[in-house]
Amino acid sequence: MPSVSARLPVFPWDRLEPYKATAAAHPGGIVDLSVGTPVDPVPEVIQKALAAASDSPGYPTVWGTPELRDAIVAWCERRTGARGLGHRNVLPVIGSKELVASLPAQLGLGAGDRVAFPEPAYPTYEVGARLAGAEPVPYRGSPLELDPAGLRLLWLNSPANPSGRVVPPGELREIVAWAREHGVLVVSDECYLELGWTAEPASVLRPEVCGGDTQGVVAVHSLSKRSNLAGYRAAFLAGDADVLTELLGIRKHAGMMLPAPVQAAMVAALGDDGHVAEQRARYAARRAALRDALLGRGFRVEHSEASLYLWATRDEPCWETVGTLSELGILVAPGDFYGPVGDRFVRVAFTATDERVAEAVRRLA
Repeated sequence: MPSVSARLPVFPWDRLEPYKATAAAHPGGIVDLSVGTPVDPVPEVIQKALAAASDSPGYPTVWGTPELRDAIVAWCERRTGARGLGHRNVLPVIGSKELVASLPAQLGLGAGDRVAFPEPAYPTYEVGARLAGAEPVPYRGSPLELDPAGLRLLWLNSPANPSGRVVPPGELREIVAWAREHGVLVVSDECYLELGWTAEPASVLRPEVCGGDTQGVVAVHSLSKRSNLAGYRAAFLAGDADVLTELLGIRKHAGMMLPAPVQAAMVAALGDDGHVAEQRARYAARRAALRDALLGRGFRVEHSEASLYLWATRDEPCWETVGTLSELGILVAPGDFYGPVGDRFVRVAFTATDERVAEAVRRLA
């Protein structure tokens, strides 16, 4: 059996450990802006729903409860503008990263198939292709320039991780039309959809993008960022009923089911927009403070119109920037984690506490 190292790239975060140690040695402690993990409390309405469902001795269903499916459909219609969705158009999944890493294999892709994803990109798109034995195909700019031969799966990511770029609705429409013409499944990772700052992100489920027809398109959504539920592993798919029915059957065989209390918590989270607005306000303030501090330090910020990151550069090798900031006790992610195109950028997450963000601003000044 081939080793993990033979099948997959080196796990990137392991390379950051020496810089983390340097930052942690700062007298004022580390300000970790590298990993975009939520730090704010889980909203009370969600905690109560989880606790109320804690007496769940039986196995949950892979498809989720009818109440959860109702909640997903209602959220999609309210927040993405989708129309005509039913229960066959939705599927809960055990966190979006699990889905991204396993989707090509669950779709039956393998040798001779190609999986395309944007660059710079979340590394798990490539990992998923490699785990399935398919060919990973990173693309820069528009995927319309790709050779469609053998292309089975096209990943979109808007708002993008790490760059925060938002793909305009008109461009999304052209991509969906091109993919349908060539028989390519479009899967759009939209986990930051509710975190637009200087641009309004659009879903592939929006009628003006998909023509009111979900054939050939699937959207991936997560509650990790918008509801601080990274620890719950709560996510879902919405889109093409035939594709999701196929995935449902496979996931039943594999026992890929969300715990029943988490399903109840998702119902509460998707039905409450108030906590999302409060969390957005927190992130907006942190983003503004860090952006101003970075600009004042001589950085240039590109894209970053949405998501939880600032894509910043001083036009120097990214590891040099990482090293300089670690001496200040600030840890950021090097851009080459996300592909060669990021080798002169760093990704700065604004998911630290207000106190830690204020400390980073003070040190940068």
